[in-house]
Amino acid sequence: MNYIQGTSREQLTLFPISLDSAIASTNEVRQIDAFVNSLDMSSMGFTHARCAAEGRPAYNPADLLKLFIYGYLNRTRSSRELEKECKRNVEVMWLLKGLQPDHNTISNFRRDNPEAIRNVFEQTVCVAQHHNLIGGAILAGDSVKLRAQNSKKNNYNADKVKRHVEYIDKKLEEYTNQLAQADNDSERKEAEEHIAKHTSRKAHYEEIARQLEESGQAQVSTSDPDSRQMIVRNNITEVAYNIQTINDAKHNLILDYKTTQHNDTHALGDMVRRAVEILGHTNFVALYDKGYHTGIEIAACHAMGVETVVAIPNRPVSSQSPNPAYNFESFTYNTADDTYTCPAGAVLRTNGTTYTSKTSSFKQYRTSACKRCEFLQECTISKKNGRIIQRSEHIENVERNRRMVETHPELYKRRQTIVEHPFGTIKRQWGFDHTLMKRYIERVSADVGLLFACYNLRRLLTILHRKGTGGIFLLHIRIMRAHISNFKLFTIFNTKSHLNIKHALQCIQIPIEACIFQKNAVCLSF
Repeated sequence: MNYIQGTSREQLTLFPISLDSAIASTNEVRQIDAFVNSLDMSSMGFTHARCAAEGRPAYNPADLLKLFIYGYLNRTRSSRELEKECKRNVEVMWLLKGLQPDHNTISNFRRDNPEAIRNVFEQTVCVAQHHNLIGGAILAGDSVKLRAQNSKKNNYNADKVKRHVEYIDKKLEEYTNQLAQADNDSERKEAEEHIAKHTSRKAHYEEIARQLEESGQAQVSTSDPDSRQMIVRNNITEVAYNIQTINDAKHNLILDYKTTQHNDTHALGDMVRRAVEILGHTNFVALYDKGYHTGIEIAACHAMGVETVVAIPNRPVSSQSPNPAYNFESFTYNTADDTYTCPAGAVLRTNGTTYTSKTSSFKQYRTSACKRCEFLQECTISKKNGRIIQRSEHIENVERNRRMVETHPELYKRRQTIVEHPFGTIKRQWGFDHTLMKRYIERVSADVGLLFACYNLRRLLTILHRKGTGGIFLLHIRIMRAHISNFKLFTIFNTKSHLNIKHALQCIQIPIEACIFQKNAVCLSF
């Protein structure tokens, strides 16, 4: 049987194909190259962007950034795997012009440049804004838990340490008794070894207890100190980082992110504030789930002029009345005299004292009519004090949010489709459900920044290609073929440092000889 035959490995060719000829003009790697070349690496803040003349030259941070973007877009994050790709992947060889950095150099670049990587992410947002891909009318926020490089076994709280110490004390008592009753040297030696081992373990746990006490933290992780055990879903917990994002509804692009160690309770206000800074206005609605429903955070959004649609959590069983008809929602607040009227018609008044909790202040309302009310058992389980109503200082903001939820149910239904698009892509399609970095949160943030920058780039390339531009690379050429009438066209990828026309032409591989420069424009002869 005849088969298709390959070319002999020893065969010499008279006209060898160049590396550039091996890469198609529509290959995504060219778009990565164009994007990174348009960045001013010094203003981005990358280390070694300016290196000394003496000594062995450093790798250009632009080359290492290209490698990481290519790797993340192709589901490769490991520095050792990226090192292999430099030696066997033709696309990477073209992208890095044959450079082969070792895995330590690759890993250190990501570890040492968290802020610069954030700046690169911000440039992807600038690209989207330039091409009018950010709607800025509806934003949705949520968080995703990325597992840390720290097992549950190496995460401790005070109760866990106490259980370990109590267990060790019990074993030490047993082995001490065995040592006292030992009849020969072998038994004594075995008991002494066990005592020494458990004494060492006890000292280890006592040191962890000391760290907990001195730091004031509820947890200590020994492998990755900044990671925390969190509820991932239902009652399942993982030692992880909580990544907050806020996304635009128009094309599900990520506007901003923040790597945190905490749950969602107090994240709303800060993320909305950052979105206001990015968009430059407050004319948008922020959609969040019930995990973000906190009065002080909703009030902060309203103070900025941003409307919120935050899902209202179910009232805890401990706060409900025996008869739901007597829940807090059934009490009517009277603004004129600052009182509440209960369903039975009694008026609850405040003594004027303002009480303070961890997050806000509140007043209490009660009435002596509770003691002789026939509905007392249906209203409250407290027979001694009767029904007490607490009114938070942020109640008006909470009620304003409630009205938005009730009058715009169609808005909240969009939240999940907006926020789950990037999370589904990153975790399900790309398989990035954990962070490779540890020690410390800044390094983890660099990993997260690359993930989100690559997600935005992938979305941009897809959207622009769908619009017929053929991607960012070809879009550049189309703009320049049409007419370049404003120098700002050359800051598509970098609004912080204005690129001059000649540098922009070089970035998209247009020969300067083919250009006729004028005062405010440049004409190309194609």
